[in-house]
Amino acid sequence: MEEQIKKFLFDPTVGKIAAIIVGAAIIWLIIKAIQRILFTKIKDTDNRYRAKKFSNFIGYFLTILLLTIIFSDKLGGLTVALGVAGAGIAFAMQEVIVSFAGWIAIMFGGFYKTGDRVQLGGIKGDVMDIGVIRTTIMETGQWVDGDLYNGRIVFIANSFVFKEPVFNYSGDFSFLWDEIKIPIQYGSDYEKAKVIFEQVCKDVAVDVNQKSKEEWVLMQDKFRLEDASTEPMISLIAKESWVEFTLRYIVNYKKRRVTKTELFSQILKKIEETEGQVQFASATIQLVEAPEFKVKITK
Repeated sequence: MEEQIKKFLFDPTVGKIAAIIVGAAIIWLIIKAIQRILFTKIKDTDNRYRAKKFSNFIGYFLTILLLTIIFSDKLGGLTVALGVAGAGIAFAMQEVIVSFAGWIAIMFGGFYKTGDRVQLGGIKGDVMDIGVIRTTIMETGQWVDGDLYNGRIVFIANSFVFKEPVFNYSGDFSFLWDEIKIPIQYGSDYEKAKVIFEQVCKDVAVDVNQKSKEEWVLMQDKFRLEDASTEPMISLIAKESWVEFTLRYIVNYKKRRVTKTELFSQILKKIEETEGQVQFASATIQLVEAPEFKVKITK
């Protein structure tokens, strides 16, 4: 019995398995210790998330490397077979490999990060998680009006970053330009209407304008961009049935619907206070009197 135990303990395969267990334990203990140290120093949530993902990837890589080193003497005769099998696996799993490459591009290329509002492959929503193969999104829109969640969670392959445009609504600049159109009757006081619209836009977006200017300056330092105006802009065009005012303003990417509601509420109130000097226009239908018909009845 004692000889069998000694034989088992000194068996090369058992020694290699023990080495793998001990080595893997040491690797992951070091990884977890590094994560704890980094997390105490990294305050930003996004950077902490990226550090965790990257350190886990390093842990997996080192574990696979440990396995390869320990069993290297057993792999010599299988080199050709592994090469052929590897080529077949690479062809069969090309989408997975491209998605993994997409994950590396996302993590280090700045396409988007968790919390950003993006549109990938025709799906728009907020990024919940960036996995090695897929990005998880809480979808907005579809059967729900506005930029509101519809409750559907979508998994999108990371390979999309190489195949289709990536729309980021909140990357380096967390604001959007939006517009609303207001029809005003011909004969109204157009100058008074313009003053009302300008004042309402300034009142609603007073805080947003300053913050958007600061972010735009940072964008100009990073990219080659012109000095675009973040102030509200009112334009006018004459149409067949009314005069159309277009209100262009800047808004936080998550508050488009709320901002529109506030703008229309104040505009309705202000126009009612003009006592008819400014009036909304609507499509009109002119009813024409029917012509007279003469009917002759014969026996």
